[in-house]
Amino acid sequence: MTVTERHALEVLRDPASNSAVDDPIGDDYERDGYGEMILDGTEPLEVSHAGGEFQELTRGLLGDFWKSTPEKARGKRSDYCTFRDRSTKQTAAFSVQLGAMAEAYMAWSFKRRGAGGKGFFDSDEQRRREEQQNKCDGANTKLLSVLVLDVFCAEKTSVTVGPTDRYLTSALVCHGLIPCSPITPKVAVTVHALDLYHTTRQRCPHLSIQAYVKSLCDLHRVPFHNHRSRQFSIALDVYLQVLAFISNLVRHALQRDQPDWRLKHGCPACTYRLQDEPAMRFRMLIAQDGNDSLKRVATRILDGDVDNAATSLPALERTFHHEQYLTREFVDKFASNRHMGHSIMDEDGDGNLCAERWKNMKDSTTQKMWDVFDESGVFVAVCRHGFCLVIADMVQSGEQSKYVLAVTSKLLDTFGSDIGGGYNIGCRFKTTLGSSILGERARTLNYTSFVNAFHGHAHNRLCQLDNLTTYVEGLGLEDLEGCKRAFSKSNALTSSTRYASIFHRRQAIAYYFEHNDEMEVYANLTKFLLNNYKQALDILSNGRATLQRLMHELGVSDPATFKVWLDEERHYLKSLLCEPPEETLQMEYWQRLVNLPASRQELETILSTWTVATAQDVGPIWSDSSATRRKETMHRHAQETYEKNLKAVQELEGRLGITRRWVLEDGEWQAATRLVANRKYQRALDNVEQLVVSRIFELSKMNQSGTGYKLCKHIGKALQTCSAAIRGALTQYNTAAKALGCRTLQFDEVVEYAFLADFDLLRDTRQDISTRPWASPTARLAINTYFKLCQAEEEVIRLNVEIRRVVTYLVDEDRYLRACEALYEDEDPMLAYQISRYRNIRSRFTPLHLRSLEKISHLSGFSGTLAPGVSVSRGLGDSAGVPQRVHMEAALFSLPVDADDGEEDVDDDADEDQTATLEEECEALQNILSVTADT
Repeated sequence: MTVTERHALEVLRDPASNSAVDDPIGDDYERDGYGEMILDGTEPLEVSHAGGEFQELTRGLLGDFWKSTPEKARGKRSDYCTFRDRSTKQTAAFSVQLGAMAEAYMAWSFKRRGAGGKGFFDSDEQRRREEQQNKCDGANTKLLSVLVLDVFCAEKTSVTVGPTDRYLTSALVCHGLIPCSPITPKVAVTVHALDLYHTTRQRCPHLSIQAYVKSLCDLHRVPFHNHRSRQFSIALDVYLQVLAFISNLVRHALQRDQPDWRLKHGCPACTYRLQDEPAMRFRMLIAQDGNDSLKRVATRILDGDVDNAATSLPALERTFHHEQYLTREFVDKFASNRHMGHSIMDEDGDGNLCAERWKNMKDSTTQKMWDVFDESGVFVAVCRHGFCLVIADMVQSGEQSKYVLAVTSKLLDTFGSDIGGGYNIGCRFKTTLGSSILGERARTLNYTSFVNAFHGHAHNRLCQLDNLTTYVEGLGLEDLEGCKRAFSKSNALTSSTRYASIFHRRQAIAYYFEHNDEMEVYANLTKFLLNNYKQALDILSNGRATLQRLMHELGVSDPATFKVWLDEERHYLKSLLCEPPEETLQMEYWQRLVNLPASRQELETILSTWTVATAQDVGPIWSDSSATRRKETMHRHAQETYEKNLKAVQELEGRLGITRRWVLEDGEWQAATRLVANRKYQRALDNVEQLVVSRIFELSKMNQSGTGYKLCKHIGKALQTCSAAIRGALTQYNTAAKALGCRTLQFDEVVEYAFLADFDLLRDTRQDISTRPWASPTARLAINTYFKLCQAEEEVIRLNVEIRRVVTYLVDEDRYLRACEALYEDEDPMLAYQISRYRNIRSRFTPLHLRSLEKISHLSGFSGTLAPGVSVSRGLGDSAGVPQRVHMEAALFSLPVDADDGEEDVDDDADEDQTATLEEECEALQNILSVTADT
């Protein structure tokens, strides 16, 4: 496009501002000044689909040198660059300028520290920019024309580029604008618009970039175009990386840039240990679980390039780094296919009672789904207060053991000994952990695996007695269900991450959990302590009277009796784990005896059957031969079956030492008949139990937040089918129960069962457990009440420790950050201001914490203290440590800005024609550009 054509197009766009369009305009770039403005970055080079603009600019700059070049040598070359190539180059260009942009952002925010909520197009801001533009001399200070996108306005405006601005991008950031291009920015987004989206999305994860940009277009009263979403996405990535760069600077200045510092100090109630604290069995309680809602469709499904996508994904995973995220390489160290770990899906029971009851998804049955998704979900660990500790991506698989092993290994490395971990299959994981490469270290550090409270009703009763939180000493009232509460909110990210790139999916997940930790979990920390304290005191006040009444009814004087009863129940259930070997052989012998007369009768029937043939029935000889062969085959099969049963009876008689074969009238025969009936009874009971568990899970899913209408309707139909199946299974069970003289069950009674312990007590028919003191409903209620009281007492002790930790942390953290701010206030006021903003992230909630702590102190049963203690950690960066000035020249380098993996849509408006030139032309043009940059 020539200069004349460009001005003619501007007339069409805005005729009022181009009254002199008919004036003759020459093609001399030097006289017009257009080429100079392009070289210094103040004027963009308009590129059309036809191309030729770059050659025209070069022709005007090179003069006679261009004329000496043959015309045919200046042909256009096809552009073979992919979207991924362009994104990589864009990332590299932004990375070089990131330090300058971060410095400009710090200067801009420091300058606006008292401006309040004034926007870019505020009257005062516009007046200040006009004053700067009037001072522009065209030599040291120039003007850059850009289209600025704000929340309520979008206008093309000019910003000044001063002599101290290293790049055009940093010049824009000095005005509170984030560019969409690293070299010649034509569009910029205000920090206010980006910050509004970033903050709003953390509160409402459903909000996507496209929806937000469409909303801005509606406010601006302009139509929406796809390239605007792409431009906003680039500006958002740059903005977030600028904030991350500044965060690294602040952490370096605070001496908090050591590896895993945030993980070690994330939760003050768990990690801020004090001197002279009472001993607790578990120093830290965590919950860990997997979630398959945050899946991501694989790249190869979107672009059809299976091989290239598969080979590029591992490298692209490194484009986003966050200290909470575990890398795939670290997780794969514990993969079972390397014989370095064990898969929960593939290992056998190893004596675990819940081995068959709890089975993770097998890859063989879900292979088609893993072919569609690359990341199939996330596996996270949270502390008992809800702070997210570790995140790992589940890649093309179900919830395999390598993820929980990797997370456990990270926690052991960070927090050391005496960790208690809750997992929905904690009983199974205990076996896996013991046989893995972490087994010895986990035993040395006293790591304990539990079953969290929500899944307790679906575990075997004997498993509950060993692993359920209700009966474990030292846990208090903790249910270890923090992951379920975290997933109930993070599932809202699903719609915006399902088709995102690897970078943007990880970015969304990491920033969501980071924001949730600071703005939700930390804000409600003392409220959590207050509510737990109230709950514990209510249990202690009401439970003691209830326990005394139950003990009086049972005739029990010592509460320690309940522990003895629990041990008796444990020993009793262990005796039911398997049938006695002799009884198994007797039942097999009885079954063979039943089968032997039947097979003998079948054989005799075949032998005694005669075929009478008359003259009228005589047919061809080949038809008689065929019938004869069929009868001979039937005879042979019957003979083999009889001999097989007879041989089995003889072998069992030898193993059991039976000298005379049992008959129907013998007592041994009657006893074996009862054993077989008991086996049928047990299997019928197992069937009822399985159906009831399915019904419990479907009911919980139907009542879960976020379950859609169609899924609720589908679950409702499944419940109707399940109810009919339960009725049929109950009929079979009651038939078997009546044969043994056991009590029958009614449908209304079964559907009210919440714990499988109610089924376990029905299993034994060899002895009457109703005479056991712990088997009555009153005794079971008394046992649960007693352990609930014990847990409440443990909870009060733990809460007293955690409350004092939080009080001490509030005092030490505020003092340390204010001291650090004072250290840099004179020499580096911009950095000091960023430290004050860092301090404000948590200090804004201090009044809420103080009110909650005051309420705790006024509780009638409060036995702790609000006096600050002395922290045991006084090293570099610790809240109780001594601040020291750090040389900021050694600050950390920034992380990559964005490495687009080509999964997002490519915008036609963003494509640039790249034209080939001769080697001499390129060298000459590069020399001119370098000279211009130096000036």
